[in-house]
Amino acid sequence: MISIIIPVLNEEQTINQLLHHLINNASDSNNLEIIIIDGDSVDDTSGVVHAFAEASPSLSIQFHTAVKGRGSQMHAGSQIAKGEILYFLHADSFPPQNYDLDIIKAVSSGNPAGCFRMRFMSWNWWLIIIGWFTRFSWRASRGGDQSQYITKELYKEIGGYNTEIPIYEDYDLIHRLYDHGTYYVIPKWLKTSARRYDEIGVYKLQWFYITIYWKKRNGATIDEIYEYYLKWCETSEMQKSSSQN
Repeated sequence: MISIIIPVLNEEQTINQLLHHLINNASDSNNLEIIIIDGDSVDDTSGVVHAFAEASPSLSIQFHTAVKGRGSQMHAGSQIAKGEILYFLHADSFPPQNYDLDIIKAVSSGNPAGCFRMRFMSWNWWLIIIGWFTRFSWRASRGGDQSQYITKELYKEIGGYNTEIPIYEDYDLIHRLYDHGTYYVIPKWLKTSARRYDEIGVYKLQWFYITIYWKKRNGATIDEIYEYYLKWCETSEMQKSSSQN
């Protein structure tokens, strides 16, 4: 069984579409366990998920809550999961057809952890280039939006998601997997939303990601990166308010 773990926060507009996509594009939806982990949404995310589950009684769809924070939410899902393979998926990322079979084949071939290639649902030239580079196995080409499969055994071995860090949780896990010498990029394309880029600005957000990557690469601590993140968020909010006025 594959346990699909999806952290959510105010995703009533997207979660129904994702659930339909996961069921319709699986090779065997009866071999899936879908676990939604909510971080205290204030919209109707819960109602949408429960309505979908009630309309699909033959499927295993669960809704749970956890401490807000993607790392904490995903780790909480891993503790509930019954599957031998964990598949961590963002609420606005849509894996390819027969994704479950692709993951099982990858694991069976001796690749216990990895992701898919990724395309943004955008025609912005820079985002197209970013997506193109995800075909390579380079560490710098990885990110949480590509999704993350990992066997439960390996997840436990490397310690799982670090619930103590407020940001960088996907990259932290991915870096530990690369250090472990275990990572495989399935040669099929997952599609993901560009909504954060649309909200903040493509180049501004990309510069932020690049800065964080280099800070970490040059030895910055998580606390230092988080301090930069908070200052960046504060500056972004001030600029947003100024433009609206």
